[in-house]
Parts: sequence; C-alpha cells; structure tokens
Amino acid sequence: MARARTAVLISGRGTNLQSLLDAASAPDYPAEIALVISNRPDAEGLSRARRAGAPTLTIDHREFGRGEAGRAAFDAALDAALKAAKIELVCLAGFMRLLTPGFVAKWEGRLLNIHPSLLPAFKGLDVHERMIAAGVKIAGCTVHFVTAEMDAGPILGQAAVPVLPGDDAARLAARILEQEHRLYPACLRLVAEGRARLGAGSIAALDVAPPAGAALLNPPA
Repeated sequence: MARARTAVLISGRGTNLQSLLDAASAPDYPAEIALVISNRPDAEGLSRARRAGAPTLTIDHREFGRGEAGRAAFDAALDAALKAAKIELVCLAGFMRLLTPGFVAKWEGRLLNIHPSLLPAFKGLDVHERMIAAGVKIAGCTVHFVTAEMDAGPILGQAAVPVLPGDDAARLAARILEQEHRLYPACLRLVAEGRARLGAGSIAALDVAPPAGAALLNPPA
C-alpha cells in the first residue's frame, strides 16, 4: 500500500503531532509522517518527531522579517521544503502562523487543521476561556480543510465533550485535547484514503456514514 507522504507543521509541544505519529506507526495506516516542520527551533514537538524517527526541519519565521513581505517569504520557503520532500498532505498541529492566501491556494484540499472548538463557534485564540465565559454546556474540537479565512474551512470531523460544573479553562482544554488526539488521526485517515475531500461550496464530502442516533446531552435528559 502506497502511503500518503504527510508533513506536520508545529510551533510548540506537539501533542497532536504525537497522536499522528502514533497512528502512522501502524503498518495499515494510509499516511506516513514524512516531515515535521517547526517555525520555532525550541519547539518540544521536534524532539517527539526525532524520537519517532521522523525527519525534522526548522524554518524560523523570525529570519524572514515582519509584514506581508516577510510572511510571503516564509511561506515560499515552507512551500519549497514541502515540495522538496514530495509531500502530498499537510497537517497543521498547533502551528501558530497565519498562512498567506497564495500558500493556501497551492495546497487547497491537501491542507488540514485542528481547532479546539466546535466550529464555526469560537474561532481564533483563547478558546477555552471564552467558552467558559459564555457558559456553553457542550464544547469540543474540529478538523477542517484550511482556507484563506482563519478557522473557516470545510469541516471534516468534530468531537464533543460536556462542560462540567466547576470547569476552568485548563480542565476543559485537557478534556478536549483527549478528543483531538482521537479525531485528528481519524480525519487524516479519511483524507489519505480518498474518502474525504473538498466538496461543493464550503462543505467537505465524506464517504462515511455517521453513527445513527448518537447524541450528547448536557445536562443529561
């Protein structure tokens, strides 16, 4: 079985990277982690990748200057590195950079991201704090195709968790992160197998049936 050559882009701890590395260690998983790129040379996720035997690369965004010209130059270097490694799919996993529309267009339908909310609610940063402040009763995470608009691409999959009495942002974040580690490898599998792809408009087309009658109620009925 030819496995899809996949790159993971990180900026920090790399816990979602670890979930993808663990999944890809199975011989029947349809994607291989062929490259891990960080924009921060001290990112902990680079050590995770090396321990797993995955090739790593640092492209420090600070070396490209600020403003639109710096962003474009960084993205050009990133694109060149991905092409040199013959990458087919790209997963953003805690990658704290806004990609330029030109880069996103080149990788359209092959660029995935995970976000710790049930999109389209709570886009952007400080998600867990904002959910607690809003008093939501169900939270979760989303894997989606990346578009030029932040946290707005076609949704591939979601996982939901209850918000419990007494939760703070840290406890809620930990509960959501457990589901992120399950959801991201499952969605990458679907894309690598050709069972998930960009559909018409802003909808992802999935060749998979959701479970019948599945629901999460909070508070319980």
